[in-house]
Amino acid sequence: MGNLERPRLSVFRALNHIYAQVIDDSVGHTLVSASSLEEEIKSQAAGKTKTEVAALVGSLVAKRCLEKGIRKVVFDRGGYKFHGRVKALAEAARAAGLEF
Repeated sequence: MGNLERPRLSVFRALNHIYAQVIDDSVGHTLVSASSLEEEIKSQAAGKTKTEVAALVGSLVAKRCLEKGIRKVVFDRGGYKFHGRVKALAEAARAAGLEF
């Protein structure tokens, strides 16, 4: 569960795409989101693996969080193993400045 001080960074992994959103569970609002379907990611994703695209999504969601003043989050891997694309997204978000 996330709150306003430490919102929840939720990850959803589909077959071809990955989505991340930062949610304040106390009011049920999405504060920040990013996905591999966005034009900003699609332009950089040409010729990259799904794991590399997940890292791009992680760095983008972290950048958007830092712009809104969110530094600390709770990581919700959504029941997926911390491996592959989920791990790449998390490590890229940490490298970009998020703490969890």
